[in-house]
Amino acid sequence: MRHKLLFALSALGLLAGCIAAYMFSLQRPALPPVFSPSTNPFTHGIYADGIVESEQASGKNINIYPEVAGTVKRIFIEEGQTIRKGIPLLLVEDSVQRAIASQRLSEAQAAQTLLEQLKAEPRKENLDVAEAQVKAGQANLKTCQDALEKQKASYDINPKSVSKDAFDSAINAVAVAEANLQVAQRQYDLAKAGAWIYDIRNQERQYNALRNSYLSSQALLSKYTLRAPSDGVVLSINTAIGSYISPQGTYDAYTQGSAPVLVLGTPQISFHVRCFVDEILVPRLPPPSKIKAQMSIRGSNVRAQLDYVRTQPYVSPKIELSNHRMERVDVRVLPIIFKVQKPKDINLYPGELVDVYIGE
Repeated sequence: MRHKLLFALSALGLLAGCIAAYMFSLQRPALPPVFSPSTNPFTHGIYADGIVESEQASGKNINIYPEVAGTVKRIFIEEGQTIRKGIPLLLVEDSVQRAIASQRLSEAQAAQTLLEQLKAEPRKENLDVAEAQVKAGQANLKTCQDALEKQKASYDINPKSVSKDAFDSAINAVAVAEANLQVAQRQYDLAKAGAWIYDIRNQERQYNALRNSYLSSQALLSKYTLRAPSDGVVLSINTAIGSYISPQGTYDAYTQGSAPVLVLGTPQISFHVRCFVDEILVPRLPPPSKIKAQMSIRGSNVRAQLDYVRTQPYVSPKIELSNHRMERVDVRVLPIIFKVQKPKDINLYPGELVDVYIGE
């Protein structure tokens, strides 16, 4: 009985092994590719890496850097938003600079008020006071002269009726009254003449200096608000409310370097494609008038014809695609810019890598 059981188990094991060998020997058909690999459409075309950019007359995308450093207080826009020229994009904390500008304005207004006061002289009330002092001086002189005349008449009748001391005092009183009248008259003439021209000129210069100081502080205050330099689309916002930014940009935690605070592009109707042609392939490039190019969007079967725009006539190290400025680069490339209309059947964004073939 025992030998029969062992024989049965051996037979089952052999059968299972045969079945397993048969199953594993079957070849399943390969899955069809999701998309076809990029192929060269030209007989003698050359390959180049390309990167999608917003359409610009020169340069790449519009990188926005603040001219002042500070903490981000408000962000007025969102990524992907279409914007118009001049609208506010971002506000840097400006309370200190706003207070300085307000102080400069008050100082300029005070200087302007004093200048207007000088130009408005003489003041009627001051003239009235000076004129009253002249009349008082005239009345005092008349009183002193009458007293002297009385003493002189008495002295002529009887010299012993008036003492020499009283007669001299009367003469001195008339002299003092005449001097006081002259002072009052000159004070009246001075008040009537108004402000001295040199005082007005000095005050004008002080007002202009304070006004220019206010305009300077106001211009600096306006730089705390970043505004759109042109119509376009917000491609990237690399900061957040409460973050610190400076004229060097903002700290990027991914690349551990500086990045622009905002990146703007033109309306995404058409794009530029910047191709990087290896320097050893540059001699094989056709003349600009005969250049033809085709772009393949990675991950799809979409192909698009490219229109030649311009060549950046400077062969530079190939670091644009890696964004690492400290790496050692032995490959140098020639940038060539093409234009392409936005495909209707697939998404395409600035910064996307594409395969490009260039021929003639």
